[in-house]
Amino acid sequence: MHHLRRAHLSPRTVTSTPAQPVSPLTPRRVAAQAPAWGATEASIGVAVLITVVALFWRWFAKQGEHSIDRLDDWGHAFVVPFFSGYMVWRQRDAMAKMEARAFWPGLLVAGLGIMCYFFFVVGVPNHMLQGASVVLTIAGVALLVLGVRVFQLLFIPIAYLLFGITLAEQVMIKMTFPLQLIATKGAWLILKVISLPGSWFMVEASGNVLELTYKGKFIPLSVAEACSGMRMVIAFVALGAAVAVLSCKHWWQRIALFSLAMPVAVFMNILRVAVLGLASLFNANLAAGNAHMIIGTLLLIPGLFLFLSIEWALKRMVSEDGPRPKGASA
Repeated sequence: MHHLRRAHLSPRTVTSTPAQPVSPLTPRRVAAQAPAWGATEASIGVAVLITVVALFWRWFAKQGEHSIDRLDDWGHAFVVPFFSGYMVWRQRDAMAKMEARAFWPGLLVAGLGIMCYFFFVVGVPNHMLQGASVVLTIAGVALLVLGVRVFQLLFIPIAYLLFGITLAEQVMIKMTFPLQLIATKGAWLILKVISLPGSWFMVEASGNVLELTYKGKFIPLSVAEACSGMRMVIAFVALGAAVAVLSCKHWWQRIALFSLAMPVAVFMNILRVAVLGLASLFNANLAAGNAHMIIGTLLLIPGLFLFLSIEWALKRMVSEDGPRPKGASA
């Protein structure tokens, strides 16, 4: 009895499996648990793309004709879809973490876009509004198939497609005629400064026409003809919008850079007219034809660097680093 009591009071040996530590959800683990977009979603995307192209093939073909016939004015329309695609590609990681869900009100948006398109084809023919209807339809389809959360990431890339639409001639005339006069006066001022050393040529401005005199030869240069009504402003605004979206992190920086797109476009067009004026002194054919187109296209390069310089300055206005801890050395 005494032996049994001792055995009863002796400590019991308990064998247990040590608890496994719970690893935190690291970003890599979270990404692995996020819903992946597989072959089904890719197939749906390809099918939607083919359907949109087939439905609006007439407009795409017409837009291609406009861009090829006036390559110096609307050639940028060929580049706009690639910029939009690149914007979507940059959002691929964020989209991969979201679940695509059908949002049925998007069907109303897509239907409205299709109805507007056919109205502006049959009822009131208008290429510009047809293009806007195409973009509206694309937005509606994206909203329908992918849902609101994913559409928020796609809104800017889809809206950027509007820069690939040729504007109506009446709209361009109303928008650009005052800018033609600014380009004429600005180019006159630049050429006047250049001609001061030695007065080797004379330049005067009459309306939107530059009147140059070189070696007794009178050379008129029409800004409306040489710059095609300032249509290259659209290309510069599209370029500024692309730089703002792709390079700036903060919305205020994007808005500031986009707001400066028009002044930059006006300045670059003034420079363009001045360059054409100088070129016409040596060969009048350089202010027209293929040479005119090449000069206007090449000026997009310094325009891009000007936008990047503005973007660099905007970034330097805000420190991206967090607050420095106390006692930390500089």
